[in-house]
Amino acid sequence: MSESRSELSPEAVLEEASLRARNLTDTGDEQFLEGLNRLSESLEEEARLNPIGRMIARERAVLSTVNRLNYIEDRKAHPEIAQENIIAPVVVVGMPRTGSTILHDILAQDPDSRAPLTWETMFPSPPPEPETFENDPRIEACDATFPGVDLQIPAFKAMHPMGARLSQECVTTMADTMVSPLFHNQFRVPSYQDWVDHEADYEKVYEFHEWQLQHLGWKVMRDRWVLKTGAHMWGLEHLLARYPDARIVFTHRDPVKSMTSYASLTSLVRSMGSDEVDPIEIADDWTARIKTMLERSIQVRDGKNHPQAQFFEMHFQDFVADQFGVVEKIYDAFGLPLTGQAADRMKVFIADNPKGKHGIHRYSPEEYGVDPVRVRESFGPYMERFGLEPESL
Repeated sequence: MSESRSELSPEAVLEEASLRARNLTDTGDEQFLEGLNRLSESLEEEARLNPIGRMIARERAVLSTVNRLNYIEDRKAHPEIAQENIIAPVVVVGMPRTGSTILHDILAQDPDSRAPLTWETMFPSPPPEPETFENDPRIEACDATFPGVDLQIPAFKAMHPMGARLSQECVTTMADTMVSPLFHNQFRVPSYQDWVDHEADYEKVYEFHEWQLQHLGWKVMRDRWVLKTGAHMWGLEHLLARYPDARIVFTHRDPVKSMTSYASLTSLVRSMGSDEVDPIEIADDWTARIKTMLERSIQVRDGKNHPQAQFFEMHFQDFVADQFGVVEKIYDAFGLPLTGQAADRMKVFIADNPKGKHGIHRYSPEEYGVDPVRVRESFGPYMERFGLEPESL
């Protein structure tokens, strides 16, 4: 195997991660190593990476492995972390590009809520301390990673906000299990994603997810966690088994707009590391995968095996029209107190982050080979069930 190929091998990733993590070697259950092996193979054989892409992919795999090693070692050193209880988290779930990111950020403004922040999910060890939570040096280290992204793909910030102190979604922390759609968003790794879709054991994923929340909230916790990622559609049954009293905000949007916007985002992200990005392939691939996972998550809901869980349906168009009004309805539906302080902070955040603050994200179905009629027919039962109307294109 050539030197350039070996840098993405599981052995090379594990060796580098161990060096960065004080020579730690315990990665936990065997599924992590299986995921790393499958990801490595898919990166080599399918991702069409350029030299920069190889560097990015290696660093992404190494970072997730370092985090995994540190989570496990910190738990050994502090077994009391396992005593942290995760009670009734609020979890935002749904198709991508449905308003979930900004909703998550708004919910996180409540002083009684705790969202995972980007800096602490990028550098989770040691566990955050209350005395340094606002000025931890890891915040600056995290922020230092964003100018490179802005330089390479300046249009990205118009699609997705970046910042060390912003809320981070669970698809990123799930990468530390090596079972996450994050990798197929960032790189073309369809065989790996097939395994994520159909073979990975999500009971293990959510066992570690709970470890991560316990770790981050061990010393810095509030009344409730507020979490978010569309990737929870992949393992909703196991999320609800792990957190049976979860309160789920399910976000909904015309799938033509959702899929086209996500294809645009994915195409841009992949262009950082590949000179062979096929936007039409991306749209076809992710539309089929997300439709399957959406149907799976609805089946879980309909199974009624989780009577304690609560669901709130959030329509994108309603949210765009009145963001704070929708938040009020969410709090009312879940019986949560919305204090004056929380409301004021949310309104300030909304005012400070209007649509288009960092530019307008422009895209059209034609660019990505998306046939609106065909997609809406394919998602017809979903659109009818949740009363979704076609958006203007």
